[in-house]
Amino acid sequence: MTSLTSHPQISISQPHQSVVEVQNLVYAYPDQQPVLTEISFTLNVADRVALIGATGSGKSTLLENLIGLKQPQSGKITINGIPIAPNTLPQIRRQIGFSFQDANDQLFMPTILEDITFGPRNYGISHVAAKDKAQQILAEFGLEQYAHRSAYELSGGQRRLAALAAILALDPTILILDEPTNGLDPAWRRHLAQILLKLPVQVILIASHDLHWLGKVTQRALVLSGGSIQIDSHIQPLLKDGTNLERFGLPIDW
Repeated sequence: MTSLTSHPQISISQPHQSVVEVQNLVYAYPDQQPVLTEISFTLNVADRVALIGATGSGKSTLLENLIGLKQPQSGKITINGIPIAPNTLPQIRRQIGFSFQDANDQLFMPTILEDITFGPRNYGISHVAAKDKAQQILAEFGLEQYAHRSAYELSGGQRRLAALAAILALDPTILILDEPTNGLDPAWRRHLAQILLKLPVQVILIASHDLHWLGKVTQRALVLSGGSIQIDSHIQPLLKDGTNLERFGLPIDW
């Protein structure tokens, strides 16, 4: 990994059960300088990781590379031993649950129940089995009374949980969330945290500016700045290091 020359990188040792491996990733938008340069990191089984960085640092771009929505100019991404390539994308995406910043991008059916059953039905699960699973997830999320409402009848927090429910109905082994607390009040932020802490997935990667909330749901942090991972550390010491966070445009008290 690359680090700022004036500020040595903080590193964290990891076990060897790798789930996501990123090696020397470089990505640039057409006719622009690279947004991501020589990105390398590994996510291991049981990792709960925060991806943090100032606005415009490339967090969403990196996440979209991890699920194959964007193709890097160079480098390699491997998911559970499978390199991301055009012919492996269906297999890769079957393992990853990805939540966009705007929950409305993922809720498009007439009712929430239909949104949650849509994915499983596309994978050949029977209507009855898909509906049973959807109702179970809705109950766990406290949304069962909204099953037959449209997304537009729900609050922002309810839509966020409904979008997450639709993802989890596909039984992903990896969960990647982009700014999941956007628009949520404190009660919904706590509810979302409680759900995430109980999920039986291999890896959770969360991009967010909500540093205090990240401190409750993740154990490790990757700091993205200048196109590179500048810090890879346990999150709690990092959150207490206001000076270092300030250097990367992440003042902890604002």
